[in-house]
Amino acid sequence: MNKEEREAPRSDRLDGLASWLGRDAGLPLPELHGMFCEKLVERGFPLWRSSLGLELLHPEQSGVRLLWAATGETRVTQAPQGVATTPDYLNSPVRIVDETEKPFRRRLTEPVADLPLLETLRLEGGTDYVIFPLRFLDTTRSAYLSFTTADPRGFTKVDLQRLEDASRLISPYAERRALRRMAIDLLDTYVGHSAGERIFKGQIRRGAVDTIEAAILMCDMRGFTALSNRAERQVVIELLDAWFERIEAAIEPHGGEILKFMGDGLLAIFRADPDRADACRRGYAAALEARASLRAGFGAACLACGEAPIGFAMGLHVGEVAYGNVGGRHRLDFTVLGPAVNYASRLEGLAKRLDIPLLISHEFAQNVPGGPVEIGVYPLRGISEAERIHAAPESSALYAST
Repeated sequence: MNKEEREAPRSDRLDGLASWLGRDAGLPLPELHGMFCEKLVERGFPLWRSSLGLELLHPEQSGVRLLWAATGETRVTQAPQGVATTPDYLNSPVRIVDETEKPFRRRLTEPVADLPLLETLRLEGGTDYVIFPLRFLDTTRSAYLSFTTADPRGFTKVDLQRLEDASRLISPYAERRALRRMAIDLLDTYVGHSAGERIFKGQIRRGAVDTIEAAILMCDMRGFTALSNRAERQVVIELLDAWFERIEAAIEPHGGEILKFMGDGLLAIFRADPDRADACRRGYAAALEARASLRAGFGAACLACGEAPIGFAMGLHVGEVAYGNVGGRHRLDFTVLGPAVNYASRLEGLAKRLDIPLLISHEFAQNVPGGPVEIGVYPLRGISEAERIHAAPESSALYAST
């Protein structure tokens, strides 16, 4: 398309784009953005590169940026939390758009000393750059769409007008995906991936539970009450974060799901998929890894905060549990309930009394041949008869079987 054609105020350059967006609305956002840019190129816009940025709600990521190039290259990058205080953001056109809520354009015919990103684009061949804020219903979060051209003539006035119109067309589809991503991320963060997936798919009715078989891990920090009474609040929070981080890092790689943080305690399950023995093997491996990590890394974290290394207790059991929604009419909890959960809690309590980091039920140990070793028969609170109790080999050497 020549310059005269591009400068003509022809509204039909975007004809069919809205219909296409409606038809392909189900595409993943990176694919939708890439195809959107290709559709614009087909309509005569001299696009060389484009970037779509969305602010998200995630404990570790502040947002996502989708990159498209006319060469066919696409890339997705995650922005870490805290990026808004970095020079990359403070000296960027994104900050300008966030603050002014208006489009920003810069010709790249001269060096751009104040905006390093644009200088990089200029050195790579870009000649003109424009960025538009995406008009989301939620105006508190950053969302933008930028275009760069390598055409020596840059963007015409009509190009800019129509690209702004195009950004308005894709805006609701981008917001829809951003909201979906935030909902999933928040559910994953606060209730776990599997439970979050069930909730997102509509399993939200109170009392809606499934009976599943799972290995159950209960763990608790020893001496937390005393720590809370003597240490500064920030120290307590830092140690809790260090404690939970190391347990999480051991549980998730083995297919475990953390369902609940309870003060300084934690409840996790390993679903019997494909079977009970597999769940027990994974749960046992995770518990051993957590024990090793807590002894080393958490002990170092305690010393760094001026505290002596803090002990811990874990209980492992396996059995059937009710998995689903319980609670009040307006506040639900997605969790597991049942005698098997109570048994794991009793094991964790016994581990504290015996000063053994990890105790395992006989039923669980039978599914991990060559692993846990029986240490004796012990009474458990709320259980009518004394139970055969096992421990990991390192701990079992301290106890003679009764």
